[in-house]
Amino acid sequence: MCASDDNQARGLSRSRPGCFASLSMTRVGVCLCLVCASFAAGWGAEFVVDCSQRIGTVRPLHGVNNGPLNEGETISLSADYRELGPPLARLHDCEWPNPDVVDIHAVFPDMSKDPTVAENYTFSRTDDYIQAIIETGTGIVYRLGESIEHSRRKYHVHPPQDVEKWAQVCLGIIRHYNEGWANGFRHDIRYWEIWNEPENRPSMWTGTDEQFFRMYAVAARRIKEAFPEVKVGGPSIGAPGEMRGDSFEASDFLKAFLVYCREHQAPLDFFSWHTYTDDPWAYGRKARALRAVLDQYGFGGAEMHLNEWNYLPDNDWGPMLDGRGIVRQRWYEKMGGPGGAAFVATVLVDLQDSPVDVANYYCGDTNPFGLFNRFGAPKKTCYAMKAFSLLARMPVRVRVLGGQAGEGPVVCAAMNLEATELAVLAAHYRGGDGQLRLRIDGFGRGRGFEWEMLRVDADRDMEPVAAGAADNGRIEAPFGPQAVILLRCRVSTGARAAAR
Repeated sequence: MCASDDNQARGLSRSRPGCFASLSMTRVGVCLCLVCASFAAGWGAEFVVDCSQRIGTVRPLHGVNNGPLNEGETISLSADYRELGPPLARLHDCEWPNPDVVDIHAVFPDMSKDPTVAENYTFSRTDDYIQAIIETGTGIVYRLGESIEHSRRKYHVHPPQDVEKWAQVCLGIIRHYNEGWANGFRHDIRYWEIWNEPENRPSMWTGTDEQFFRMYAVAARRIKEAFPEVKVGGPSIGAPGEMRGDSFEASDFLKAFLVYCREHQAPLDFFSWHTYTDDPWAYGRKARALRAVLDQYGFGGAEMHLNEWNYLPDNDWGPMLDGRGIVRQRWYEKMGGPGGAAFVATVLVDLQDSPVDVANYYCGDTNPFGLFNRFGAPKKTCYAMKAFSLLARMPVRVRVLGGQAGEGPVVCAAMNLEATELAVLAAHYRGGDGQLRLRIDGFGRGRGFEWEMLRVDADRDMEPVAAGAADNGRIEAPFGPQAVILLRCRVSTGARAAAR
């Protein structure tokens, strides 16, 4: 059986019983508005969703890394990608640990050949990989470079012997996917990223800082000269610096990179960075600090891309790098489990008011870090992403009162422009048990509304746990840690409204 035929068996697209089954993710005509709040550790107080105050737009920050074709196309997650609706898929570590797509060595395997000759490229596998992403409606960030190599021997993460030729290969790839060259396409891929984590030695780069800076500057200039309409950026830095209390200390590599780009007039349309942590609020704090650093060095117009992020259990890489068997298995299970799900929802809510322009969860495929396991079945984190996606495609925010930023449970609420449908997303990452107490103002005036509550936790995968009707706009539910709740409400109509 074709892997794509097994999508329903995985359960992600399965319709759920309940009074709002028609509010499926495929309905793009419903406009919701998003609101965000967080609660302090002592979070017994209610919070208020004020549907009369519309304060902005929703930012779809639920991008991912990599595409829906996995395991040599024996697994297709295309239906799931359409449902989740990630705005952008960054292409890095595709089909890892033996990548045969996207990477420079996979597309242009012989650097002794002429990069202006179409026959010297091997585009076909990458063509199919990218086409599958395009067909789901997801955009692309194409990382020009190589995937990470944890092996003792390094094969492809060396500095190119001829930087100008390497840049010409990049131009050939862009020309193929954006201008139809070499029997190519017109995908209009906007974002082109140069390399990944060059400070991560030797797994991602065996050369010096200076060698990387020069390669970046040459490639970025050549790309903008040939294709001024695209955005080029990097350096996809994995260690941009650390927060020291309320202050931020930028890494020496980051400062030297920005100085080099400024002095050599190297384009930096977007600045990309990574962080893995067990603190979901760390991303917003670090993003604000990095924005200030970019402004200080003269790159105030550069977009900010957080294009690798994920839950790092116990802030410890040891089980992945040194662990064996069951230790590594439990580490990955924790990452993709209910705690990871609450972490994902918390981060996506907190980033709404940060300077991050693009975010890409690492990753969306069947990689051990991914939203799906090696068989293509969705993890708890996938259901958290699905819950956020119901909000992220809806454009208008309204105000939320209550809570304290940076700690405790977080809450987002969303309603359509007609104020007849409302969704509330709540995530409880860590802390004690408590009550989720909602007061919803300005919704269903004089008519009341019906509601349904769905839950993601250790025992449930976005499954209904309660339903009812509300006349006074107040709803409560038990809410322990490592859980996500999605509440969906609809204003009563017809006979039900008249009865009220």
